[in-house]
Amino acid sequence: MLNASLMSATPPHNIIDIQKIREQFPALHQHVHGKPLIYLDNAATTQKPQAVLNALAHYYQHDNANVHRGIHTLASRATAALETTRHSTQQFIRAADAAEIIFTAGTTASINLVAAAYGQAQVQAGDEVIISHMEHHANIVPWQMLCQAKKATLKVIPIRDTGELLLPTLEKLLTPKTKIVAISYVSNTLGTINPLKEVIQQAHAHGAIVVVDGAQAAPHLPIDVQDLDCDFLAFSAHKAYGPTGVGVLYGKRALLEDMPPYQGGGEMVREVTLAHTTYNDLPYKFEAGTPNIAGIIAWQEALNFIRQIGYKNLRAHEDELLTHALDLLGNLDKVRIIGTAPNKIGMLSLIIEGVHHLDAGMLLDANGIAVRTGHGCTQPLMDFFGIEGVIRASFAIYNTKEEVEQLAAGIARIVQQKT
Repeated sequence: MLNASLMSATPPHNIIDIQKIREQFPALHQHVHGKPLIYLDNAATTQKPQAVLNALAHYYQHDNANVHRGIHTLASRATAALETTRHSTQQFIRAADAAEIIFTAGTTASINLVAAAYGQAQVQAGDEVIISHMEHHANIVPWQMLCQAKKATLKVIPIRDTGELLLPTLEKLLTPKTKIVAISYVSNTLGTINPLKEVIQQAHAHGAIVVVDGAQAAPHLPIDVQDLDCDFLAFSAHKAYGPTGVGVLYGKRALLEDMPPYQGGGEMVREVTLAHTTYNDLPYKFEAGTPNIAGIIAWQEALNFIRQIGYKNLRAHEDELLTHALDLLGNLDKVRIIGTAPNKIGMLSLIIEGVHHLDAGMLLDANGIAVRTGHGCTQPLMDFFGIEGVIRASFAIYNTKEEVEQLAAGIARIVQQKT
């Protein structure tokens, strides 16, 4: 766990000791192909601090029991720890009620839950669902499936060449038949931060509910679901220094109460007979079966990590890395930056003229530099830009300016050697 020594309160700004933060992440201290690892694939998943790894081990070594179903000591300890994490997650996104926090397997599972439970009940033939052109496949495919099943229409908010929403077109797309607007807070390929409050206000003015894909926002931006007034928010722990296999779905209580269950089984029931079943209260109505107990409990330590660093410090450091990367790469010959929105998180996508993105990724990996290559689960976005894929570098609190310089040097070598 972080401690006070990792930052000093030197007015007017906190000074973060990045090296001491890096010491908390065992996976960073390894070599790849004989070179020190430079991990710049944080939008795919972040590395985990030792406190998270300790929490996983502690559960299995000391508290391994199922939750909500036993009165023995281990079950009680496991249940208490899981519910503590639920309350911490409520505070993390400023939800009004811990019962509005549903634990799932990830962002994808959360969005599918809404599409299946809310969408199947509320969307009818002739209705409309709106997404944007920059969405991750996880915020496209569930809505396509819903629209196909219900004979509804899927509409798309177009984007500018900069990778920003063409927001004025949303007002034209919205009609009395629009039931759902599903939008990413932050693009997972471009890093663009969307004007979410404005989207939500417009959608609500037309009677539509808003589902927010917050997977890339949670690691970088403070989220206040009450201030945003979003109806649903989905995100994953593993992109915010937590374990894989843990997702969060926030939903307004009234909507969750009205939704039918998504899956049947243990935990989500109050009483079962062979003729009839009554369902459990929130949030358990949507948590069928045994959850990822260890992962949820360890997610608490990731929340502690983010709180102790502070979003102001996270954002300032990552913005500094992005600015440095753009200074080094922005004018490099044969390099094209994809996504130039002025308001974005610490993420940089690019292509190298005459070099396939996969080849570039392999050459960088040979030098210990881990980046994402490919379409990034955003194939419609790639089609918009007329490309097959990108080289994406995404930054986290433990990355350094020296690592950014190594990235830039690696890309410069590829340009010289391959073009």
